Amino acid sequence: MPAPPAPGATAAAGSSAQVSATSATAARLRPEARIALLLPLTGNTETAAVAKGMRQAGEMALFQINNPGFQLVVKDTRASPDGARAAAQEAIAEGAEMIVGPLFAASVTAVAPVARQAGVPVLAFSNDKRIAGSGVYLLSFLVGAEVDRVVGFAVARGKRRFAALLPDDAYGVLAGDAFRAAVARYGGTIVASARYQGGANGMLGPAQQLIEAVRGAEEQGVPVDAIFVPGGPETLPRLGPILRHGRLDTAKVKLLGTGGWDYPGLGRDQTFVGAWYPTPDPRGWRAFSEQFGRTFGSAPPRIASLAHDAVSIAAVLAGAAPKGQRYAPGQLTQARGFTGVDGPVRLGADGTAERSLAVVEVQPFGATVIDAAPGMPGAAPVGAPPPFASAAPPPFAPPRTAPQPVTATGPQFTQQPRRLVD
Repeated sequence: MPAPPAPGATAAAGSSAQVSATSATAARLRPEARIALLLPLTGNTETAAVAKGMRQAGEMALFQINNPGFQLVVKDTRASPDGARAAAQEAIAEGAEMIVGPLFAASVTAVAPVARQAGVPVLAFSNDKRIAGSGVYLLSFLVGAEVDRVVGFAVARGKRRFAALLPDDAYGVLAGDAFRAAVARYGGTIVASARYQGGANGMLGPAQQLIEAVRGAEEQGVPVDAIFVPGGPETLPRLGPILRHGRLDTAKVKLLGTGGWDYPGLGRDQTFVGAWYPTPDPRGWRAFSEQFGRTFGSAPPRIASLAHDAVSIAAVLAGAAPKGQRYAPGQLTQARGFTGVDGPVRLGADGTAERSLAVVEVQPFGATVIDAAPGMPGAAPVGAPPPFASAAPPPFAPPRTAPQPVTATGPQFTQQPRRLVD
């Protein structure tokens, strides 16, 4: 379904679509500010579907802001670093003052020198901290912050002895490094760890070895308190049966996850009920996803909130200073930060995002907040008008055709927001 129309909104066919929240008269005038949204709109089916949802979320933010002087140009990266570089060059040649996206680390790396040479900042969605800085800002949820939050909470709840089951890929390396650092920081001990390869049976052997190590530690009178398992809907459904077959008692050994666990249906597997993972305050996402569903007739991919908030930041800053200054480092890294769908966020001078995360416990249907997201020092106080979209977004123009209703079971995510390392 196409994006909801707004007065004066325009859209061009092809890999470069253009949308402006303007009045009919203002639509004929040159916009005061223009940004580019770079997404892999063509490529493999799953990635393209996620990109479509992110584009819709960005347009949704545009209509909510309704700034006549702000224009959003959407460019297709063709799901490759070369395509991302070409899209950035084209956008900058057309006058883009800021680039939102791309999605993956390799594409961000390809775009960065092009944008840097032109003095154009990049607000990207990758969660690979290594590519941040020098004009590249990551709005995503960083693995290190997620792991630190859940490990710190676990230690506060008396968990001291840990094990880990990690994917043997770039994401697993980042998660493993963060896990070791967090356990050391909070005074815990890592008893055992294992890495698994991708594929249908890649997890079986390493998971069984880890279960044996956990069982051995218990027999020696030094039981493991918690097992850290970064992953998401592409791995956890395979893990549950392995843990059950190995008779691992997850009521005694707490499972700890990352933000990739934030997908529906996890608690249908009793193995994961009672597990803990970090996530933003879920109320903002719930309101956003419900409104997205009413507008587009489908549920958003979980990462869509990042596109929504990135466009919102750009739209608000468009009116904060003259051209050439509105997206300067001092504006993007302002101390009070921003408040969006996923709660408060503050961009640092190093290009990373500081966020406030809650810890939730998996239930048979959904998850329950057991430790609320702490306040962010220096951020806008509760009750102050947020710089952009609040947890309950304002209404905007509905689509011309009635959307299909979202199912009563709630939105279904197509991709978790925290595994974007390539």
